[in-house]
Amino acid sequence: MSSQNPIILIDGSSYLYRAFFATPPLTNPKGEPSGAIYGVTNMIRSLINQYNPTHIAVVFDAKGGSFRKEIYSEYKATREAMPEDLRVQIEPIHAILKAMGLPLLCIEGVEADDVIGTLAKQAEAEGLEVLISTGDKDMAQLVSDKITLINTMNNVILDPKGVEQKFGVPPTKIIDFLALMGDSSDNIPGVPGVGEKTATSLLTEFSGINDIYQNIDNVDKLSIRGAKSVKQKLIDNEKDARLSYLLATIKTDVPVDFTNDQLKQEPYDNNKLKEFFEYHGFNRWLNDLQNGAFIKTKAITTNETLIANDIEDNKLKNAQNDEKEYQTILTTEQLDNWVVKLKSTKLFAFDTETNSIDHFHAQLVGISLSITPNEACYIPIHHYYLGVPKQLGIDEVIEKLKPIFEDENIKKIGQNVKFDYCILANNGITVKGIAFDTMLESYVLNSNERHDMDSMARKYLNHKTITYDELTKVDRKKITIDMVDIEQTSLYASEDADITLLLHNNLWPILEKDEQLKKLFTNIEMPLAIILANMERTGVLIDEKQLNQHSKQLKIKLEQLEKQIHLLAGEEFNIASPKQLQVILFEKNQLPIIKKTPKGDPSTNEEVLSELASDYELPKLILEYRGLAKLKNTYTDKLPLMISEKDHRIHTNYNQIGTVTGRLSSNDPNLQNIPVRNEEGRKIRQAFIAPKGYKIVSADYSQIELRIMAHLSQDKNLLDAFANDKDIHRFTASEILSKHEQDVTSEERRRAKAVNFGLIYGMSAFGLSKQINIPRHEAKFYIDSYFKRYPSVERYMENTRLLAAEKGYVETLSGRRLYLPKISSSNGIEKRGAERAAINAPMQGTAADIIKTAMIDMDKFIKTQNDKIKMIMQVHDELVFEVREDHVDPIVKQIKLIMENCYKLDIPLKVDIGIGNNWDEAH
Repeated sequence: MSSQNPIILIDGSSYLYRAFFATPPLTNPKGEPSGAIYGVTNMIRSLINQYNPTHIAVVFDAKGGSFRKEIYSEYKATREAMPEDLRVQIEPIHAILKAMGLPLLCIEGVEADDVIGTLAKQAEAEGLEVLISTGDKDMAQLVSDKITLINTMNNVILDPKGVEQKFGVPPTKIIDFLALMGDSSDNIPGVPGVGEKTATSLLTEFSGINDIYQNIDNVDKLSIRGAKSVKQKLIDNEKDARLSYLLATIKTDVPVDFTNDQLKQEPYDNNKLKEFFEYHGFNRWLNDLQNGAFIKTKAITTNETLIANDIEDNKLKNAQNDEKEYQTILTTEQLDNWVVKLKSTKLFAFDTETNSIDHFHAQLVGISLSITPNEACYIPIHHYYLGVPKQLGIDEVIEKLKPIFEDENIKKIGQNVKFDYCILANNGITVKGIAFDTMLESYVLNSNERHDMDSMARKYLNHKTITYDELTKVDRKKITIDMVDIEQTSLYASEDADITLLLHNNLWPILEKDEQLKKLFTNIEMPLAIILANMERTGVLIDEKQLNQHSKQLKIKLEQLEKQIHLLAGEEFNIASPKQLQVILFEKNQLPIIKKTPKGDPSTNEEVLSELASDYELPKLILEYRGLAKLKNTYTDKLPLMISEKDHRIHTNYNQIGTVTGRLSSNDPNLQNIPVRNEEGRKIRQAFIAPKGYKIVSADYSQIELRIMAHLSQDKNLLDAFANDKDIHRFTASEILSKHEQDVTSEERRRAKAVNFGLIYGMSAFGLSKQINIPRHEAKFYIDSYFKRYPSVERYMENTRLLAAEKGYVETLSGRRLYLPKISSSNGIEKRGAERAAINAPMQGTAADIIKTAMIDMDKFIKTQNDKIKMIMQVHDELVFEVREDHVDPIVKQIKLIMENCYKLDIPLKVDIGIGNNWDEAH
């Protein structure tokens, strides 16, 4: 064997999981999962094409234990069971790899790592070169002058120098490194409190574990942080450290029957591969087989690992292989040249670099631009470091770019353009003509996917981008981008603008082919992005004193509750500690164990405590304590810290891609989770106040998902109830119980409400019985009676399940799709979960489309009102406004009119309006 063709050893078990979780949720024409089959095959095919090996093996873990399990029963105990959708793909993967002529190794009682380690060292002893393909950091201990690692997810190769750069220690110390740190993925304990930095520092001073313990008295003399504490941790955990060393050591002497000469790659079986590819619908590979190009003879440099075959035909075939022309703009002449080009173009991509992700306070560090693929520039503005070259002044840059950014006729593309819009607005530019956002294009195509640029570039362009973490990590420390070398930043930022343009050129043709998805993007998601940006910039006024006072009151209540809990428990303990709570509840007080954690310990989660609370006082008090502590920690303590000094308002971030159904979410702060049903939560809402001369107006869609269910199911009883403006829960109770509406009790109405909302979320009789605390047979009676009175609802649900299984997705009334990869799962729990999602997603997604449409229509109205009204919050089915006191009545009428008529259903939409000095009063 030539040294130019190394023996390739592939960690097949590692590939399985990485392919399963990284690839799109693909299914074959029979509805069987095929994403892992595609991913594993494609990774190995790419590796073969890149290295053209003559000797290769794919190694898998065998069933059963290993010597590590024998010496430590908790080894890998924290790992979850293999997902059923992955398990059923293993046999087809093996069959395809064998048809590709690849030797497969799976030795009972021996882990794949040990087989690979043995074969690698065996080859090294014969003077042969070895390339190990894995994502497992444990393998770094095998690296030598003859053995290297490759991570096929990013094509990073580790030789001895690369290992030391990555981990801070050479390959010979990797076992010691892992023994000190431990490994949570394999449940190797290590030394508690010793992290990567401490382990590296120790192994810089000592040769390994043995040397450390032989010289343990010298540890506290080292110049490392908390040296005395580290020494004590090492002493207290010596047994675990030495055990971890054994567990982390890859065996290189296991008995294997294969010699290196037996690892020869055989010719692939064309007929079998054709049969497999036809069965799984891998049409592009069928063409490659026909053309003799499935295994290429020349190396390829792009990473094809994560590309789904249903988008292959739309890729840019040559763009990623073209030479890049990226320019750093440091002179007025260079900027002027780009301004001329921008003025003559119809469309360009742009991106901003900032020193923070806080859209309201971040400083603009630079701007990148791209007009044609593979060409881009970066304009640095605020970089600060020793020796930084002179940059153009921000005033000059803004002055020259402002007319272009504010020209409606020059269209713009961004990636998460809402953020860039806010940053430029902070600097005096109101961007107009924003036509495309690649993040939203991806989201509309498939909300289940990842929509960050790095993931999208891999998926759609076969391209590994420079990541922000790579750029801003210097000597293991994180720095802000304004401290990064301008030329390095220029490569990163220019690539961002370039990739944004390339992604748009790839995604938009796919969207254009589907008229519904195109309208969803163009008419809803894209205009909404700028509306959200303006809402974020407006923010909401906060009464800081009220929050601080509430926080003090909560602190007193928590202290009182803590005393009650300790008194009832008979001893003091840490209420926030699940371990201590397990002891108190289930060992000392002998409460019944409702549920166990994956490790087998009694669970103390909220569901368990809620069930216990109906019979026992202690879990009831603990639940109350947790609820108040969460309010204090999440809101009353944190909200005051989020108030901007610029305008004394809080500026949340609305996430347009945060849910698969299309609903908006928010963070910093999360407005969606502020409780409304209890007094303590309402007090938090009371701190969201109107400025002087204004009122808070809340407009909330009434029972919108039930109305959508009536429209979708066309159930006559439901349609009639809503058309006649009935109290739907009282009406449902009267229908189920065969009573007059006026005779329905409040408890009966409450139960009917639980049925109404529970069924659209796929609730079973068991779930309903738990929620409203009635026997299961009684809950079943409610559900059966409901479907007798609303038979078309049951038919709609069943038809939706069948259609979802057939198509693999469901749709909203606006054509938004939710893909359901688990809908055909052989795992019953996963399948039932997917079926519940299939029933609810059209309603929840349509509700999202309705309120988004309402926001767009409201924005058009607001622009005509000269600051009489501002839209300040969106929470679930509610819009919140600030309205001038002297214009409240006419504007409230307009809000109601616009929101109730923005979307047409077969029954009327209804909006409840509230007015007050704060959010709680208005809601």
